[in-house]
Amino acid sequence: MKTAITPTREENFSEWYQNLIVAADLAENAPVRGCMTIKPYGWAIWELMRDQMDKRIKANGVQNANFPLLIPIAYFNKEAEHVAGFAKEAAVVTHYRLKMIDGKLQPDPDAELTDPYVIRPTSETIIGEAMSRWVQSWRDLPMKLNQWVNVMRWEMRPRMFLRTSEFNWQEGHNVFATHEEANADAKKMHAVYAEYMKNVLAAPVIAGEKTPEERFAGADHTYTVEQIMQDGKALQAGTSHDLGQHFAKSFDIKYLGTDGKLQYAWTTSWGTSTRMMGGLFMIHSDDDGLVLPPAVAPYQIVIIPIVREENTNTLNEYAEKLGEKLRALDLRVLVDTTDMRAPDKMWKWIKRGVPLRVEIGGREMENGTVTITRRDLGKDSKQTVSVDELLNMAPDLMKKIQVEMYERALARQNAQMHDVATLADLERELERGTTGFFRIKYDLTLNAEFDGLIEKYKISRRCLDKDDPTFVYVAKSY
Repeated sequence: MKTAITPTREENFSEWYQNLIVAADLAENAPVRGCMTIKPYGWAIWELMRDQMDKRIKANGVQNANFPLLIPIAYFNKEAEHVAGFAKEAAVVTHYRLKMIDGKLQPDPDAELTDPYVIRPTSETIIGEAMSRWVQSWRDLPMKLNQWVNVMRWEMRPRMFLRTSEFNWQEGHNVFATHEEANADAKKMHAVYAEYMKNVLAAPVIAGEKTPEERFAGADHTYTVEQIMQDGKALQAGTSHDLGQHFAKSFDIKYLGTDGKLQYAWTTSWGTSTRMMGGLFMIHSDDDGLVLPPAVAPYQIVIIPIVREENTNTLNEYAEKLGEKLRALDLRVLVDTTDMRAPDKMWKWIKRGVPLRVEIGGREMENGTVTITRRDLGKDSKQTVSVDELLNMAPDLMKKIQVEMYERALARQNAQMHDVATLADLERELERGTTGFFRIKYDLTLNAEFDGLIEKYKISRRCLDKDDPTFVYVAKSY
């Protein structure tokens, strides 16, 4: 059977994913190595994702702010353990002026910075410096801040939305009077991420704590939400960190307690990024293109008038009126009245993943009916209904699609979860080509034999089992 995207997922998942991005008109590689340009349709998806996340962040008492893109390198030197995790990915600004030399603009040798700046890979250091001034007493706590910004981590093996040198994200940074409050809040944001991915992205997760070997540099605890892609590989979709007092001591974040004594605060950080978009696409999409859950679809419904020369204006006007009625139900609707051939319009919106396609021909206009097709179910869902029935069912149908997409993704995830008793069992499954998450006793991974499996099969510890942390999940990952 011919598909819109070739090769198919089964034939070559990696190439399918790259072609999916192009076919859905989401993004393209930028002139800057390792970076991407997110196109309007892709950015519209991100805006919907961002707005839903922002509501949840603010509901936890967090305020948005914005901090500088350039961070003095001296700040990183204050947190040696933290900087070690980013040193190999850091992009550094060394000059403040260009000069025409031999007919080309080049960094001016006389404009070299005495103290270079790092383009932010993350902002714990510069936000920590600000918090050391903003936090004075217990009355200032808790202080909860978030910023929506772009960051730079020099990526050697870029892949659009999954790994790019520049990407967009939110990063939250909170300060508390006690470790108990900080750890509880780190866990709370971890739970917020899991709920968001279920109810907004229709994407199930494996939620748990990172092992000491995998946790964020400078953290006491790192909590992660992991996803399984259709090819069985893991994707880290979001993390929340209990930073203890490491950054408070490095940046002198102190507060005057109710007892009149000056003491160090406790901090957390937490973040999600445009990497979630890559996960969203790989979890739900098929060999004909993007499949979007209604919550983050720029258009939840597309109306396609099937016109003939003699009824073009009349049918287009009729379709526009139906579009207005659907928009009045708080639905995002596009009426495609362009002069493309009807089959081309259909394939365009199939590839872009619009949840519901509504087709109207001349006879249907006369009969007061429409033909509808769900993107997540395909042609088997095609049916003719009255206009009144469509208007009555459309809002609930969006909710139904959202829930059923999650349920299918969860069933696929469950089918890719495997228990293994020994390292020999794990290697046997990997050798067979079994994909997904492998649940194994954590202490079995703390030896040279497991290190050999990491090197041979490119696997890693993803997180501890939240219900029984003596077990750890292991998988290949993006």
